[in-house]
Amino acid sequence: MEEELSLRVGIVGLGLIGGSLAKAFREYTNCTVWGFDRDPAVLDSALACGAIDFAGAWDDLGRLDLLILALYPQAAVAFVREHGAKLSRSCLVTDTCGIKTKICADLSALAREYGFRFAGSHPMAGREKVGFAASEASLFRGASYLITPCGASEEDVALLQRMAQALGFGRCVVTTPEEHDRMIAFTSQVPHALACAYVLSPQCPGHKGFSAGSYRDVSRVANINETLWTELFLSNADPLAQELDTLIDNLSAVRDAVREGDEKRLCALLRQGRLVKEALGE
Repeated sequence: MEEELSLRVGIVGLGLIGGSLAKAFREYTNCTVWGFDRDPAVLDSALACGAIDFAGAWDDLGRLDLLILALYPQAAVAFVREHGAKLSRSCLVTDTCGIKTKICADLSALAREYGFRFAGSHPMAGREKVGFAASEASLFRGASYLITPCGASEEDVALLQRMAQALGFGRCVVTTPEEHDRMIAFTSQVPHALACAYVLSPQCPGHKGFSAGSYRDVSRVANINETLWTELFLSNADPLAQELDTLIDNLSAVRDAVREGDEKRLCALLRQGRLVKEALGE
């Protein structure tokens, strides 16, 4: 039987993801958790519900085995730039950001400068609600945990995989920052852009009574944190723009077939989409 995970863990940013990680560590592992957040009320709430053992002070950074940056990309880099010198050389730093190429380059450079270890990561889980109040220990049950080693040792990658398993993730995927960002543009960023564009229709306010599952499925992720997703979109501009071009081309083909009354072409396009989905077994 594998030994229970027992680490000194610091989590910076106790929002939905950071708060859920803290609760999962406390519920499913033997780790000690220090929480760092700029809002004292959030720290008080986290302490009161047992999500963290301690409200972190800057001096605590030097005692950590694992530091998780549950912050927006630019804020994560800024935090390490300011506090990286306080970290132990034995500390493994990881992030939770939804883009990887830029942040991994920046954090890898800071790791070399300050001497700590770094590997990028991205927990593929979330909710429409945000903030610590929406966090829950079970958020990651069955989700994917993406790891971008960026030169990290096999031991550090194995530690993140072990951590993910302990917290309830369903699978780990090890990839490069570039491949991560190409795939995330398709699987995550385009759906959010599509949902926002969809509900901007002047028909949307009158949908009640005319909508069912299709409307809910397409519109769900339009309930978006626009500040975070603006940063994510712009940080992944080229892959996202390419995927949006593909989507626009495909939508244009359907529109043209409809507008021209081309039954054969329209049926072929719809059939092609169905066959792609069926082939995936989903």
